[in-house]
Amino acid sequence: MLDNLKAAILHASVHEPVVQRAYRECAEHYGFRIDPNPPRQPHLKGKVEQGGVHSVKRNFLAGREPAPTDELNRKLRHWCSEVAGRRLHGTTKQRPLEQFEQLERAALRALPSAAYDLAIWKQAVLQRDCKVVFEGSYYSAPHRLVGQTLTLRGGSRTVELFSPDHQRVATHPRASRPGERQTVPAHLPPHKLPGLVLDRETCRARAVEIGPATTQLVARLLDHRPEDRLKIAQRVLGPAAASGPERLERACARAEHFGTPEYPTLKRILADHLDAEPIPGDAAVVPGMPPRSFAFVRQAGEFAASVLAAAVGGSR
Repeated sequence: MLDNLKAAILHASVHEPVVQRAYRECAEHYGFRIDPNPPRQPHLKGKVEQGGVHSVKRNFLAGREPAPTDELNRKLRHWCSEVAGRRLHGTTKQRPLEQFEQLERAALRALPSAAYDLAIWKQAVLQRDCKVVFEGSYYSAPHRLVGQTLTLRGGSRTVELFSPDHQRVATHPRASRPGERQTVPAHLPPHKLPGLVLDRETCRARAVEIGPATTQLVARLLDHRPEDRLKIAQRVLGPAAASGPERLERACARAEHFGTPEYPTLKRILADHLDAEPIPGDAAVVPGMPPRSFAFVRQAGEFAASVLAAAVGGSR
């Protein structure tokens, strides 16, 4: 039974009191019921304030000289067990310690194995970078919720995010320091992923896995000076690689052959499926493509004869 303090009751009411979220969680964790006092009826409150707090102030603390906390706690425990607990209670006409031993101790439940993780609840808008800010750190949520107001639960170990329809959409370890970013790659739009996961070394390693033409093109981009072309290399290995490693390797070989190893060229080659076409003068060695055979190739003598005939006809 509590007196509608704002830390526990957000809206006092006889019929529908609104309990603060963290206090509700605490009650669920320890297994106790919340019984708010009806508004403007102080005579229905429990006697803990008058019979407990005031009794300690008037009978134990009154006139006592200031002392270290440890010493006061030791003296208070002795006072509770030897004085307050053995007195005859004014209302019940029973001795409190006897009542506790005979009736109350057996009714007590064991405490949970873990203490309650006191949480902070707040509202936060998901920004364009798919992050919400809590206690100076940044936590990601699915990009489909950008611009919406999420509910955030910040505990001592985890930070949970809930969508406007109260569905949990993300759980992160709590950041250890301000400014730290907790990001789940799946929360970001697909076109943002390369910039997050592809650094220079990762770009080189992934290019080697695809093939020599891709390795050569990516190395040229990463080694370019003075402009930094890391982002272009990320585009080559990110969205462009969605067509498949074999197609990307053929596209890189074709772009290299024609002297245009740039991202727009690769994008056009893949979009127009030119990677399936043989490279002029080198059809037999196109990476990933079998050599083509031609059934109707004429002999060189026929070509020479037609050229001579044309020459003779033109001289007449």
